[in-house]
Amino acid sequence: MPGARGPVGPVHAATVRNLERSAGKLAAAAIARMDENLSWYRVMPPENRSWIGLVAQAGIAAFTEWFRHPGAPQAISTDVFGTAPRELTRAVTLRQTVEMVRTTIEVVETAVDEIAAPGGEDALRGALLVYAREIAFATAQVYAQAAEARGAWDARLESLVVNAVVSGEADEGDVSRAAALGWDSPERVTVVVGSAPDADNELTVEAIRRAARYAKMQVLTGVLGKRLVVIVGGTDDPLRAAKSLIAPFAAGPVVAGPLVEDLQAATRSAQAATAGLRACAAWPDAPRPVAADDLLPERAMAGDATARGLLVEEIYRPLERAGSALLETLSVYLEQANSLEGAARMLFVHPNTVRYRLRRVTDVTGWSPSDVRSAFTLRVALMLGRLSAGEAGTSR
Repeated sequence: MPGARGPVGPVHAATVRNLERSAGKLAAAAIARMDENLSWYRVMPPENRSWIGLVAQAGIAAFTEWFRHPGAPQAISTDVFGTAPRELTRAVTLRQTVEMVRTTIEVVETAVDEIAAPGGEDALRGALLVYAREIAFATAQVYAQAAEARGAWDARLESLVVNAVVSGEADEGDVSRAAALGWDSPERVTVVVGSAPDADNELTVEAIRRAARYAKMQVLTGVLGKRLVVIVGGTDDPLRAAKSLIAPFAAGPVVAGPLVEDLQAATRSAQAATAGLRACAAWPDAPRPVAADDLLPERAMAGDATARGLLVEEIYRPLERAGSALLETLSVYLEQANSLEGAARMLFVHPNTVRYRLRRVTDVTGWSPSDVRSAFTLRVALMLGRLSAGEAGTSR
């Protein structure tokens, strides 16, 4: 059986007694050798060095107890590491822990001839080899458990940050939480929203992270109800970012919010993307992914006050300031089914004049009246602008 040793006898009992007497000396020698050979140990804070010393002592004591009962084929318990706080697994890497264990085993090995009772040297060396294997398994288990616990905690923390952004409650505390997850406050941020697949949430989140690493972007992500939400940092193109991350989303629309300056401002991007996702049903032929700003007309019709305000302030007001000719020409052109000649006849001007004014509309608003989709957006903006002007006149 793994871990079983030979029968107990006078030689074995004498070796156990020698081990007990030498435990303190061996632990001190192990610490001295770490200080001499392990550069990372020398620069550690005194508190962590003391904890490592206790772990070394516990390991030697556990070996002594393990060697005392040669007929008990038990594996080494992770309790060897129980003397140290959990935080030590963050301060000491798995590689460093392996070096620490190897150093301690080597120190005991060099003292075998001195510790073992006459005739017990081979038994002690053999037991030490088995113990080294078992302690290696225990070390791996400790770090695996720590990684699992840390992963679960990080997932909860990440979900809190994503939920705060989506709900509009993100504050400095959430920025700090994101920093603890490795978010280094990129200058540009966007939020991508779509339907979550019917798969394990952890697998979905991991797929998003892999895609983000490949695209060299930072992400904070989570599944909120039936929605998959991804906060993306380090991109200047929301649609390109969404395309890079689109594979893990379920079928259906995927909406990218506008770029904002930081994580706290990401609430605006998340609200736009969420409103766009709700409004996508009104535009069944929308591209996938689609920008939230390309859904402004549908969002406005669905009751999104932000979209209504943007259409008025970014389209109607600039046209109003540019002069009545542009507003009138655009309105007539749209009413005449986008006909240059029809608009020219209604306005009593040359078609080239209409063409020039429409180019000015594009320059002023960024939307081209000759494009079907843009024309629809312009039409909705004109309606909302007139309603706004009518409401203002009524209030006076």
